[in-house]
Formats: sequence, C-alpha cells, structure tokens
Amino acid sequence: MATSILITGASGLVGTRLTEMLLQKGYHVAHLGRSKRTGSVPSFVWDVDNKKLDPAALEGIDTIIHLAGAGVADKRWSRERKQEIMLSRTRSSILLYETLKAYTHQVKAVVSASAIGFYGFSLDDTLLTEATPPGTDFLSKVVIRWENEVDSISTLGIRVARIRIGIVLSDKGGALKEMARPVRWGVGSPLGTGKQIVSWIHLDDLCGMFIKAVEDSTMSGAYNAVAPHPVTNREMTKAIANVLHRPLWLLPVPGFVLSMLVGEMAEIVLNGSNVSSERIQKTGFKFQFPQLTEALKDLLQNANS
Repeated sequence: MATSILITGASGLVGTRLTEMLLQKGYHVAHLGRSKRTGSVPSFVWDVDNKKLDPAALEGIDTIIHLAGAGVADKRWSRERKQEIMLSRTRSSILLYETLKAYTHQVKAVVSASAIGFYGFSLDDTLLTEATPPGTDFLSKVVIRWENEVDSISTLGIRVARIRIGIVLSDKGGALKEMARPVRWGVGSPLGTGKQIVSWIHLDDLCGMFIKAVEDSTMSGAYNAVAPHPVTNREMTKAIANVLHRPLWLLPVPGFVLSMLVGEMAEIVLNGSNVSSERIQKTGFKFQFPQLTEALKDLLQNANS
C-alpha cells in the first residue's frame, strides 16, 4: 500500500479536506503548488507556464493525486478565462508526464481529478456511464484533452485512475454554499426549469473515493464520483430549505436572468446530467452519504452548530 502521496492543487476545497483525511489514516503527504506553503505538510513549487517542477517533490513518493486546475465557476467565462481553464489542466498534466519520464522515481500510481462534464449535458434522464461517449460543448472538450494528457502517464508503466467529479457538496464553499445562501435569506427558488438533474457527491465521499483509488491497485481508467441517488435542481433546492427550516419561493429563476448575470457559465446550473455511480460501487466503495437529505443534514447542520 502506498505510504507517501504528493498532491497537486492541494489548496482548494478537495485538496484541503483530502489532506486531512490522508493524514488521519497515517499517510505521509506533500503538496505541489504555485507557491511554497507554510505548515506541517512539506511543500514544493512548480511553474507550469514555464515547464519547471522541482524534482525533489518526487523523492520517496509512491502516488500522485493530481487536482490542479483553475476553478471552472470562479470567474465569468471570458475568452481568456476559458483558455486558462483549459491550459491549467493540460499543461500541468504534461509537466507531470515529462518530469516522471525524465527523472528517477518510485511513483507507481497517479490518481487524477476529472469531471462529469466529460459527458456534456442531457436533455432527459438518460443514464450516463463511463462508457458513454463525450459531449461536444466547452467543458466536454476541456475534460477530453485533460484526460488524454493524464492518460499519457500510463505509457510510463504507471497506473492511472481518473475520478470524474460531479457537483461537490461541502459546508466550506462550492455549489452548496451558493445554493443555500438565498434559501437562508428566504428567497430560495429553483433555477431555470428546475427539472435539470444534479449528480452530486458529499465532499467526504469524494475524498474517500480518491483514497480508495490510491489503495486499490486494481483501479484504473475513469470512475464517476457521484452519489447513487441524483436529484433535480428543484428537489435539491427543496431539500436545502427543509434542512434549514426555511420557506421556499417556488417560482423558478428564469434561465435568461442567470445568463445575463454570469454569461455562458450559466449552462453549468441550467443544464444537468444523470450520471451513474455503478462502476465505483462495484469496486467495493461504500458511500457514507448516499442520500441527499443525510448529506445536507451533515453539512448544513454542522455549519450551523
């Protein structure tokens, strides 16, 4: 079993919690990022744009967890931002490949983040599996190129697993924080039609899935990181209101209003996809929070306590 893990992009929501969980399990963890960080976790620096990576970061490392990439929903999608979203993923993956190829190391596995954006968006409730062909929209193109660059690492004799992440629910930020804010103010409502399917996952289950992929040497290829029971946007909004004991304004927010506010990025919340978790479950992975209500109670009530 791997004992030493290097995490790229560890400063984000997933990387922070994943580091905590790995340390709790007794792993040695190191971080690789754009700047050196202080703290108890060793920190190394890479300069992706200039193709530089401190090879000392690989010393003693068994497994790399690759999370690096500009946040998809952090800023409005200008042409420059879309390029940054794409290149931050592809260039960092290429740099990992080139460094692993050039230097002596003991890395046996790379577990990389990916996204269910691979499939594009569904207009119905068609179930999407890892065998489903990719979509053709911007996010699909990002994920296709991202995964292709990560997969090149497997040509070096290194096991590669790709975790296609759904909508992550956390009390520390991300989608749930944004969805819960208007509900807390008493003006929560569905977005667009409200019928779009949200394939969600609790942050701890997502991190548990990464750890499963680290520990299980039979895991390779793509795995959807979503809970077994997706819901519609309307159901999600209603469940948040119920857990917070707040009223729900059932009139939906029109799609054109969201498009005016955030531009093309609105497609993330106005569209949905019904994504299957069957493949990860077949590995023996057990969800702590398979049902939405239990996940929301854990996150929102903990945040209130």
